[in-house]
Amino acid sequence: MLERIREGSQGVTAKIVLGLVILSFALAGIGSYLGQPNDQPVAVVNGQKISQTAFSRAYENERSRLEQQFGEYFTQISSDPTYMTRVRDNVVERLVQQELQTQLASKLGLRVSDKALKDEIRGLPYFQIGGQFSNDRYIQVIRQMNYQPDSFRDYLRTEMTRSQLVSAIAGSDFALNGEVSLATQLEAQVRDLDYLVISADKVKAGIEVTETEISDYYTLNQLQFMSQEQVSVEYVELSSDSVALDKTISDEEIELAYEENKAQYVEPEKRRVAHILIDNTEDDDAAKLKAEAVLAKLQAGEDFATLAQTDSDDIVSGELGGDLDWIDRDMMDPAFEDAAFSLKAKGDVTEIVKSEFGYHIIKLTDLLAQQVKTLDQVKDELKAALEKDAKTELFYGKQTELAELAFEVADSLEDAAGAINQEVMSTALFNRFNAPAAVNNPIVIKAIFSTELIEDRVNSEVIELGDEHVIVVRVKEHKAAATKSITEVSEQIKSTLVNQKAAELTKEKSDTLYVKIQAGASLADIATEAESEVKQVIGLTRNDRSVSPQIAQSVFKLAHPKNEAVTDLVSLNNGDVAIVALTKVTAAEPITVEAQVKQNFATQQINKNYLVFVNSLKADAEIEAANLTVAEQN
Repeated sequence: MLERIREGSQGVTAKIVLGLVILSFALAGIGSYLGQPNDQPVAVVNGQKISQTAFSRAYENERSRLEQQFGEYFTQISSDPTYMTRVRDNVVERLVQQELQTQLASKLGLRVSDKALKDEIRGLPYFQIGGQFSNDRYIQVIRQMNYQPDSFRDYLRTEMTRSQLVSAIAGSDFALNGEVSLATQLEAQVRDLDYLVISADKVKAGIEVTETEISDYYTLNQLQFMSQEQVSVEYVELSSDSVALDKTISDEEIELAYEENKAQYVEPEKRRVAHILIDNTEDDDAAKLKAEAVLAKLQAGEDFATLAQTDSDDIVSGELGGDLDWIDRDMMDPAFEDAAFSLKAKGDVTEIVKSEFGYHIIKLTDLLAQQVKTLDQVKDELKAALEKDAKTELFYGKQTELAELAFEVADSLEDAAGAINQEVMSTALFNRFNAPAAVNNPIVIKAIFSTELIEDRVNSEVIELGDEHVIVVRVKEHKAAATKSITEVSEQIKSTLVNQKAAELTKEKSDTLYVKIQAGASLADIATEAESEVKQVIGLTRNDRSVSPQIAQSVFKLAHPKNEAVTDLVSLNNGDVAIVALTKVTAAEPITVEAQVKQNFATQQINKNYLVFVNSLKADAEIEAANLTVAEQN
């Protein structure tokens, strides 16, 4: 078994899985996001803790992935606490799964050799330049990920070991034509149903929640109401764009720069040419004779464009009368280029020219002489470049001054800001996940939440944000993670309790009505009492979104109706309850199993088997997970 798993880990699937993992972590800059880890683990798996650091790394990685996927729309969806709660829960679940797989791999004795690890690193494209492994690039990338070489190799070895298990599952599945055909028919089956919905909203108006109930819920669920550690900061930001020059750029400086860089403002001569190509790859002598015959026709007065269409072996340009558009020096074959640039006037035609592609006859169709941009034409461009250079030089001087004064006067930013003519800015309280734009940078966040800045209240070192763009920060106020007061969460608890009570009352009402259905009543008979109308759906498919997903799932689990409808009671995610009646099942026609259909089915089986594998690991494990439901809502 172990040998099979090891063999599976060398396949394409394993490398794709591993490559995607490395890329996503590299893009997110995983390790640089955090400061000091919280002592409280987010989960404990068979005694092994999953730290806040690991969670925050994975969470930030997932945020980055979603931002890339949704673009500007992510700002809108991330403002929904419920959505972000699901994201956090999914991250914790994934970390638990990974830890279970790591533990099983260790138990099975799976290993990754040093040579395999080295080959994997050298083969990853993120560490290559021009298709070749670059050690400098490797060091640069892993440092951006906040890894040292040893720690990165440990991380990668763990990922590769774990991927052996995943690869073994993915590589051992196959599908038979019979099961694919049957599954496809089941998938294409359609069903008819009637249903009505008992709404929870209709009972909410009369529900009351007492202060005692709110207090009891708060006492029993305090872990739900933990606030994140928060800080407010002061900062001084410096960039070359914000630096003011002591004097303006003079006309003399602009003129001097123009003379020193005059070569940059020369537009070289350009020529537009057409050609007739005779391919000589099969018979050089015959090709040369054909070229001579074409040249004779041209000299006899025949049209160049017409001959290019009929006789040129360059089919693309031939359809355009031989046109090759504009060319510069060093664009073409040397022999071709020398001949083309020897032509003196528009309409001139060369003799036969031999190149590595065959025999050419070249015609000059247009000509742009060399041009030199005047000082007046480039004056604004030169002035902007000189200003940028001057600001950059001034920036680095001010950066040094900022660094020195921020260190020497470590308990204030006022002196440093005054010396470089910048303002000390400040922020309101924020946590690791909702930092203001000015300081929302992984390296800055790491510094802000470090023990040194929080406990000693000193200025940070100069932190580079980009090219000629730096910042120095200091913590102004710090609030440790704590349980929110009952006053802060009272309305939230009240809403939760109202929803719970409404769901309970709705369930009681629906149970009563369902008893009548089982006794022989129809949906129409109970519609008035249910305060709902009966809806009919014809030809419902499994992926149909015209009804609630819970209703669709329930209907496709019901047995085929015979003499009467088959009914079910379905709880919906919003607290409503539906009573459904399956009236008809229409089978799909058999289909021919194509290769792509078979492959899709096998992929579905791989995913199902993977879930079974993960669930079996979870069933045998001891898992304790912290409640992160509102950890980010401050």
